[in-house]
Amino acid sequence: MLDKFTQWIEKYLGGPMASIANQRHLRAVRDGIIAALPLIIVGSFFMIVAFPPLPESWGITQFLTANAETILLPYRMSMYIMALYATFGIGASLSKSYDLDQVAGGILAVTAFLLTLVPVSIPEEATEIAGVEGFVLPIANLGGEGMFVGIVTSIIAVEIYRLTDKSNFKITMPEQVPPAVARSFEALTPTLIVILLIGSITYYIGFDWHAFIGNLISPLISAADSLPSVLLLVLLTTFFWFFGIHGLAVIGSIARPLWLQLLEQNSSALAAGESLPTIGAEPFYQWFIWIGGAGATIGLAILLAFRSKSQYGSKLGKTILAPAIFNINEPVIFGVPIVLNPILMIPFIGAPVVLATIAWFATSLGFVNAVTVTAPWTLPGPIGAFLATNGDWRAAVLNVVLIIIAILIYYPFFKVYDKNELAKEQGSAEN
Repeated sequence: MLDKFTQWIEKYLGGPMASIANQRHLRAVRDGIIAALPLIIVGSFFMIVAFPPLPESWGITQFLTANAETILLPYRMSMYIMALYATFGIGASLSKSYDLDQVAGGILAVTAFLLTLVPVSIPEEATEIAGVEGFVLPIANLGGEGMFVGIVTSIIAVEIYRLTDKSNFKITMPEQVPPAVARSFEALTPTLIVILLIGSITYYIGFDWHAFIGNLISPLISAADSLPSVLLLVLLTTFFWFFGIHGLAVIGSIARPLWLQLLEQNSSALAAGESLPTIGAEPFYQWFIWIGGAGATIGLAILLAFRSKSQYGSKLGKTILAPAIFNINEPVIFGVPIVLNPILMIPFIGAPVVLATIAWFATSLGFVNAVTVTAPWTLPGPIGAFLATNGDWRAAVLNVVLIIIAILIYYPFFKVYDKNELAKEQGSAEN
């Protein structure tokens, strides 16, 4: 029965799910946001410097807190305007998929995104106080709140670029002209169309892109920050992985813009000295659910390394343990394998569900701080959890507790797996 179900899944769902993961627009969104990830990670660490996890009585703590506004400037110029960086990455990635010039596509995407913003003139009284004059842009729309607008306008801009290139509706220069100059002239036509189209919609028709799309996605953001939503995303991710499809590639492409908005709400609240409003940002998954990788497979890796009686399990465990500590779990998923393994399917799906539930209530009840920082995903779990929660030692303890729980959940299924491997080895030795 299980074999038939597995075959049905592979036949009817495997192909479509793989196609979704490789759909060019979703892939461009994923790659564009990931391209901005180094800025988000580095910028986030200035939050820790401005609000260090040290006793308030220490002189260094008082100094850093007193100068927090200045310390946070790199954070504001990275995390606060991450949509601007991600938009360029999305445009460049989508252009590459169409064999178009990546730089031109990225610039067009940024242009289209900026044309959704309405510059505001600085009042005279504010000019005297701030010491600046001219126009300002609403910076809130350059961060997480503007991410979905950036995604939409980036796709529109690059599709216009593709249509003008495909129809040859462009200025073509002689072969003697340097390639860089030729590409600039080829981009003139799509640039004109993008500026006229997006600019007219924003400034002459008066359409508020950010309010319109914000109203559309606000229910999604609210729903994403709930335990049922977290559990659903966990189930979908592990379900895809079980059939060899990169679950985070599918789910992350859709959910990551929402996760970034949730994270920005927390980091902004921390910078303003307010209570943290959200739980389910992406670092919550990374440090309290995907410990060792999707499926919380660090539990299985530890068991294989230290409790296997079979030679294959023992050697495999010692090989995969180091990558698992740094959250690289493809060796576990494909080496054991977990893919299409009905014995290990249960803990692979069940362990993250249990961990997510425990971590959710621990955070919501105030036992640990909510996440505010995007720590590098290759850090060992306790260290990553400590940094992601702005230096909360309780988060590191929770991470260790969750690893122990993952080990306990995997243990009975590991015993069955190891017993089967040992029987195979003994049977081969007898023959």
